[in-house]
Amino acid sequence: MVETTLFRKPQASLAAIVAVTMLALGGCTTAPVTPTDGASAKPAAPAAAPAATPPTTVTATVTTSGTSPGTATATVTATTPAAGQPRPFAEIIKDAKLTPGLFPTWQKDEKVWLEIAPEQFGKPFLFSANLSRGIGEQSVYGGMMLVEYVVELKRIGTMVQLIAKNHEVTADKNEPMAQGVREGFTDSLLGSTTVAGAPHPERKTILIDANALLLTDIPVGTRFTYGIHMRNYTFDARNSSFDSIRNTADQTSIVVSAHYANPKATLPPPPPAPPSPFPPFRMLPDGRSLFLGYTYNFATLPPPMAIRRADPRIGHFNSTVWNFSSDTRYSARTHHVNRWRLEKADPTAALSAPKQPLVYWIDRTVPEKYRDAVRAGILEWNKAFEKIGFKDALIVKQQDNAADFDTFDARHSTVRWFVATDAGFAIGPSSVDPRTGEILNAQVAIPESWARGDRTFFSEQIPGSPRAEPTFTELADRRGFLCSFPSEALAEMQFGLDLLEARGDIEAGSPEADAFINAALKSVVMHEVGHTLGLTHNFRASTAFPLAKIADPAFTAANGISGSVMDYNPMNIAVKGEPQGAFVEHSLGPYDYWAIEYAYKPLPPETENEELARIAARGGADPLLAFSSDQEVSAGLDPDANQFDLGSDPLEYLQRRLVISQELWQRLQQRKLKPGESYDVLRRSFDAGFRQVNRAATLTAKYVGGVYYVRDFAGTANLPLTPVPPERQRAALKLLATGVFAADSFRFDPVFLRSMGVDYLDAGWNPARMNPDFSLRTRVLGVQTAVLNQVLADSVLNRLLDSGNKVGLPDQALTLDDLFAALRGSIWSELKTGTSIPAPRRDLQREHLRRITTVVTRPVATTPADALALFRDEAKTLSALIRTAARNPKLDRETRAHLTDSAGALDEALKATFLRTGV
Repeated sequence: MVETTLFRKPQASLAAIVAVTMLALGGCTTAPVTPTDGASAKPAAPAAAPAATPPTTVTATVTTSGTSPGTATATVTATTPAAGQPRPFAEIIKDAKLTPGLFPTWQKDEKVWLEIAPEQFGKPFLFSANLSRGIGEQSVYGGMMLVEYVVELKRIGTMVQLIAKNHEVTADKNEPMAQGVREGFTDSLLGSTTVAGAPHPERKTILIDANALLLTDIPVGTRFTYGIHMRNYTFDARNSSFDSIRNTADQTSIVVSAHYANPKATLPPPPPAPPSPFPPFRMLPDGRSLFLGYTYNFATLPPPMAIRRADPRIGHFNSTVWNFSSDTRYSARTHHVNRWRLEKADPTAALSAPKQPLVYWIDRTVPEKYRDAVRAGILEWNKAFEKIGFKDALIVKQQDNAADFDTFDARHSTVRWFVATDAGFAIGPSSVDPRTGEILNAQVAIPESWARGDRTFFSEQIPGSPRAEPTFTELADRRGFLCSFPSEALAEMQFGLDLLEARGDIEAGSPEADAFINAALKSVVMHEVGHTLGLTHNFRASTAFPLAKIADPAFTAANGISGSVMDYNPMNIAVKGEPQGAFVEHSLGPYDYWAIEYAYKPLPPETENEELARIAARGGADPLLAFSSDQEVSAGLDPDANQFDLGSDPLEYLQRRLVISQELWQRLQQRKLKPGESYDVLRRSFDAGFRQVNRAATLTAKYVGGVYYVRDFAGTANLPLTPVPPERQRAALKLLATGVFAADSFRFDPVFLRSMGVDYLDAGWNPARMNPDFSLRTRVLGVQTAVLNQVLADSVLNRLLDSGNKVGLPDQALTLDDLFAALRGSIWSELKTGTSIPAPRRDLQREHLRRITTVVTRPVATTPADALALFRDEAKTLSALIRTAARNPKLDRETRAHLTDSAGALDEALKATFLRTGV
């Protein structure tokens, strides 16, 4: 116990104490101040001074325990200040609990104060907010990183502002432009509070009201709280509180229990109101109230790190800064790689440990049986860093249940599990210093479904129809990143387990099955840790190796199955009777080594730019380093830039995947369930096959009108744009005709279709699954409709019309007429055979007709004129063929009615005056 006397002269008057306090605040008194006894000051009494308060001793007794972070209790007896004067520091903290650290915190009952030193004003800090408690559904998931800013504390009189600094715009040392930047751009206010009273008489620190600053809605509008506000929940400060405070010398972490209220949440909308894109939360005891947990972190920032310029030929997350210091560049935007500060402890050694390794904590939420796989996935990246001279760049530590720290702070990078009822993604965000791109903290969050034995799909868990709510990607902030690979990998894993179990190669629950699952998890962890190291997706890497190599166990044991773990690599399952290579990507690929080299290789500053250019240029000459980002996948342009394809000939792989799906269906139809076994296992496995067919069909359709796009610079044999060779496009159309549009593509035993059961207990909370009836027609039509939508999209029609200008032999190019003829021949094959048309085939034909008649009667502005003319000509051709076929007396009544109706619809469309929309 330490007793500290704050004011030592009990003889001093209240006025003298006030005068000293005012001087400490930087103010002045109305009378001159002179020292008294060398320790206190006594002002000259004015003519009409009020009566002085009797002198009082002001002391504080502080009890501390342990080492930092620690706590202390201050017991203070203080005078009451005169009216209008600030309260003494000691009086404010009377009986308050002290937690020393970066910003010492004082807590008394529900009140919390932060103690700020004079030198901490105007200094940059990292401020981050993490969602330490969520709702478990509809985008609000505990365990997520929310936002981070570089902030400064700014004092204006008795007010203190928390300012998010704008580091996205600069002009360096160009003073005229720097002045323009100051005038043209602004910082942002995150919150404000008040100075609680007088400064500390010795430290000169001040206390600010943390309640006013942090019991507010700071994360409003972030991707994981967007749904809260759109459902009309409002922040309720009165019922919000501080849960815990942790403090170290370089970080202050405060956990807030934030209450949100919506008194009208239980009231249904009036009947005329359209369905809300934001359905009510289901996992709340009372829909009118919810609590979120926010962990707010203030942390010191290191001195700015040297930046490394980004290169579009390699996939790194990057920070963009508008630099207006020079007008000689084409664009004012500059891009630098996001990367950790990694420096050799011995710069002269070929292989050296880093000064500060990258420490990843396995959070205590990770189930014990999966921790070895998680550890292996993290440490796999050390192989890439060893190539560039770093030994043990990544270190893994395990957080135990008794740990006294929380990985939600800004100093612990972690791999954690999160729990939700409908989450179908993982996330690998980082906290980044926007000034330099330095990664300061990172997190990998994986959904808990990996720990459940039944391994059901996320698509089964999501209730209702597809949500109209904005996607995570649309809501992501500038440094946010979401990844669907873990959920998709889980679906791939179940498909593989179903097929291997049906073949008799793996028994459910066996050690082999557990090893299979842990191998898949390791692959997921490698992928997500790659994001936290600064690497984006690479959706061309799966084309690195020929299929024959991927089928070789020896080759895949040494090289894996893909050029990168940053692709969405599928489960590598051989066609029955062929050699089986490794099932999953278990090691880093050539691209991963290359991307790490570019971002982290130590380079002399004077030659760095030249060396980076040489490293990046290797990609154009080496097919193992092929790269395509999310943008190419979203564009739908390049059939080699895909998710979940494999091998240097993706079209051949897709054909094999269709064969494997058909095999699974055949084996399912022969499976005999054990007495007491639920029928829902058949439906889950059946749907697993349909997901594979749907993916293979839509990826195959990308070849029609496809264009290969290569990220390369001049000086190599690669040109940016190359149309897919016509023979490849025709091969894709043939595969679609035989595997998707053919009459016998989806034939199943009626007894098997009657065996499609549901889990009645689980289906009760999901309206989409309440009806146990099973519709094969709906599933088949869904696959076929997706393909039609793709090959008849205006963008594809335009590329086909333009392809003749980009190929060497224009007369061999695939034309719109070729496309229309291929679709007509496969979709309407019964017109030639003269057979009756089954109901699923009639569904497909109606979808085809609908597209033709819609374009003929209501073309949109983006439909090319030549395509419109060909659609009208196709309508005439098809109408004539249908009328001829309808005269066949051997057809059943449903077929004749269908054909007559179809021909009539085409004729009416041709007679109608078309209305062009969108112009």
